[in-house]
Amino acid sequence: MNVTREVILDLLPVYLAGEASPDTRALIEEFVEQDKELAQRIRVQWADNFAKIAPAALPPDLELRSLRRTRAIIGWQKWLFGFGISFTAIALTSQISFENGRIKDFHFLMRDFPAQFGTFALLAIACWSGYYAIRRSLRTPKPPKV
Repeated sequence: MNVTREVILDLLPVYLAGEASPDTRALIEEFVEQDKELAQRIRVQWADNFAKIAPAALPPDLELRSLRRTRAIIGWQKWLFGFGISFTAIALTSQISFENGRIKDFHFLMRDFPAQFGTFALLAIACWSGYYAIRRSLRTPKPPKV
């Protein structure tokens, strides 16, 4: 397989970051040994620029803190979902009366207890709003279509 200079230039950021596989490292080093002009260009242009943009060291417990925070957020999401269902069910409670095997009367209890209905409806709306806000924040963006 014929490797061009453009391929090597595409692989250089991975190589300079130290994240290249051993085969990729060997390929780049072999190509640079043969192309002295490219070797000089890498030393002058890439090495200085790459040192300037090197990322700062991350705290060692960052992953553990992220995991704990995500678990706590998912816990809140579960509770909000449960309370949202409960308050919605309570707010939409109905009364059915039967007489002689037929339905005599059917109505939602909001007719008889409007204050309690309003309270539970507001609580249900708050829980569902919180649930969907957390759900939206935990979503990962979709990759662009090619």
